Amino acid sequence: MTKQEILDLVDKENIHFFRLQFIDIFGFMKNVAIPRSQIEKALDGKMMFDGSSIDGFVRINESDMYLKPDYGTFVVLPWRHLDGRGAARIICDVYKSDGRTPFEGCPRVNLKRILGEAEKLGYTMNVGPECEFFLFRQDPEGRPTTVTQDVAGYFDVDPADEGIACRREIIETLEQMGFEIEASHHEVAEGQHEINFKYADAITCADNTVTYKWVVKTIAKKYGLHATFMPKPVFGINGSGMHTNQSLFTLDGRNAFLDESADLQLSDVARQYIAGIMKHARSFSAVTNPLVNSYKRLVAGYEAPVYVAWSASNRSALVRIPAARGASTRVEVRCPDPACNPYLAFAMMLSCGLDGIRNKLQVRASTDVDIFEMTPVEKVEQGIDSMPANLEEAVNEFEANPISRQALGEHIFTKYVAAKRKEWDEYRVAVTDWELEKYLAIY
Repeated sequence: MTKQEILDLVDKENIHFFRLQFIDIFGFMKNVAIPRSQIEKALDGKMMFDGSSIDGFVRINESDMYLKPDYGTFVVLPWRHLDGRGAARIICDVYKSDGRTPFEGCPRVNLKRILGEAEKLGYTMNVGPECEFFLFRQDPEGRPTTVTQDVAGYFDVDPADEGIACRREIIETLEQMGFEIEASHHEVAEGQHEINFKYADAITCADNTVTYKWVVKTIAKKYGLHATFMPKPVFGINGSGMHTNQSLFTLDGRNAFLDESADLQLSDVARQYIAGIMKHARSFSAVTNPLVNSYKRLVAGYEAPVYVAWSASNRSALVRIPAARGASTRVEVRCPDPACNPYLAFAMMLSCGLDGIRNKLQVRASTDVDIFEMTPVEKVEQGIDSMPANLEEAVNEFEANPISRQALGEHIFTKYVAAKRKEWDEYRVAVTDWELEKYLAIY
């Protein structure tokens, strides 16, 4: 869209409030709301904000920052029409105080940098996430619980699937905002849902992912429900994942992962990309699985990938190759969870895949048996490593791997590691309900 096209829509839709949105390094959406009188100034990239107030951005003596809007992300907010007056949003890149220099701590800016590296090698990246979530009831004060009246399971229908009305309105809202919804269904666990939207280039997909999470939470609240993307909110049932389908296309529009004459129709580029993903999986999990709670999901027995292996059919492997071929040939990385910052997660996985391509890494043979049924000796014999068992282990791997600093840049890397070490330390010293129930009465 052009600036004038946006201004025309502002008039047509009677937009009175405008949200300038951006993302912090932990994946949280932030925004500055402005009235109609300031919209043209905002579209010219002249709106400033205090970057020192955003966790992980800058110090107080470097606080003035600019928001540079991406016109292609302008959208009217369907749920914000009040008395005939509307609201809209636009996603921005963060720039330094000179107004000309992109801020290296902006995750969107960083992803563009890594995509630039891919372009130098002749590739663009397409991504399609499968982002699961839970719908829980709120208590009388509006606080979230882990209670659901939903008794449905995988692909069940109403009346067992009590979230179907909420899910339908989420889909309708997303479609009004320009999403192409491909499917939706109840997931395996009670209260768990999935809505799939069409893949896109990596920047658009990251924008869509944070928008999707915002819309899901907003519409759920209308139904008195709390939508959570917490990876493992309830012990003993499946957690929520964000399986991330990804492919590289050449600059002339050809799927670089496809070779119809090769085994599984996977090109050398695809195999090298898979090898890069597998080489660095233990490192990038600190970004794709960013919470203490993430590692309560990455355990055997709940469909989440625990072992670093790949397969064309095996869903217990970290990397799966879906059956579709042609333009749809892709790699599905199954470890990410929806708590991750998609801009950082895509940048990390792309950097790892490109490392495999640059160095022509050879991928080992696929693992086509259920890894959960293999003995420890069998896993060792086949060279199958395990994902980190906790956030501390993941951060240690992340910090020790040079590709992490390269993929996120010095600013984000340093701030991210410090924050995650602090998060782990807070968890390490906390006294949990499990400890009280286990020890208080008997010691």
